[in-house]
Amino acid sequence: MAERPRSQPARLLVLGAGAAQLGLLEAAAVRELSVIAVDRNPLAPGFAFADERAVISSEDEAGIERLAKAREVDGIISPGADWPVGIAARVAERLGLPHPISGATAVLATTKTRQRERFAAAGIVQPRTFSIGDPAITFPCVVKAPDRQGQRGLTLVRERSELAAAVETATAESRGGGALVEELIDGPELTVNAVSHDGEFFPLTVTDRILAEPPAFGVALAHSWPTAHSPDAVIEAARGAVAALGIESGPSYTQLRLGHGDRPYVVEVAARLGGGHDAELCRAATGIDLNDLALSFALGESVGDGVSRALAPASAAGGQVGGACVIFLVAPEGGLRETVGIDEAEAVEGVEWVRAYRQPGWRFGPLRRGPDRAGAILATGDDAAAAMARARRAAQAVRFQVDASAP
Repeated sequence: MAERPRSQPARLLVLGAGAAQLGLLEAAAVRELSVIAVDRNPLAPGFAFADERAVISSEDEAGIERLAKAREVDGIISPGADWPVGIAARVAERLGLPHPISGATAVLATTKTRQRERFAAAGIVQPRTFSIGDPAITFPCVVKAPDRQGQRGLTLVRERSELAAAVETATAESRGGGALVEELIDGPELTVNAVSHDGEFFPLTVTDRILAEPPAFGVALAHSWPTAHSPDAVIEAARGAVAALGIESGPSYTQLRLGHGDRPYVVEVAARLGGGHDAELCRAATGIDLNDLALSFALGESVGDGVSRALAPASAAGGQVGGACVIFLVAPEGGLRETVGIDEAEAVEGVEWVRAYRQPGWRFGPLRRGPDRAGAILATGDDAAAAMARARRAAQAVRFQVDASAP
């Protein structure tokens, strides 16, 4: 592919233009990159920050490769969504484009069963897995599709009588037709957002992931920083898990749960930015622009000594503010007529921004998965509790006016 003249902005293909991609798309606009965004939803909010939009699925590998060739892109990235990470890596390899991870590493990063195998080989502490017919399955347990994210095919199974239906749900959602049965680690959930550079792991934020009650199992209602738990063992667990998958460059997002004695269990690792505005929280908390770093990795730009110096002082236990959080907004069920109160919410002290994900005409259903959330608020404060109080005060000002009878 011909090298682009330096007078022209780099052309970046972004897989996804939904809520999970908003931060990176905004960062790309600030850098004045030429952005082509793909999403199957023609009303995806991230299209507002793209120079070109393509209404195709971010999981259409053949279509994405054709688009990348036709538009002669300089880089391709999947921020906030797992399966397209593999597509981005494979297409980049075939077209000779830069990418922080290889296609082989992307397979490990996007398939939970393969992750479990690698973690076991590396001695990473993780939930136990069971075969579907194993009489030793302990309840409650978790059944999930091994190649999905965002709670698709995910069920909390409280007793054996519920197992068959949960396996059927996971199998139906799985691309490969399988299901993964895991031990439930019934403790606090945390995330480690990090980047790796030349094989060195730099933890940036450790956040507490505050979850909705079932049946919305696994859906985050808030991310709070700094964690209320000791971060050291959590960071080391994430470091080992990322190394086990061979992720030596680029961002990573590790979910863990604390078991007995606050022992961290690695739930899964993603070779991408977190999909819950984690990079924006990182910037508010530490001053490190994780979205901008992800853009540099995707474009093959030298991150070298300058980035290493910037990252080395960063601590998952300290930053430029005392506390920061993202809380998610949940709308009542019904057809959205109007969202009001955003300006009032953004006027609350410490609130960085308020985002509403949906336009009038969208129909909100019950909260079951991450995409069912209606928006988000990022706030900072003297500590985590103060940031959370500000965000919740702002959330009270936002009102989703819906027509419950709308089709």
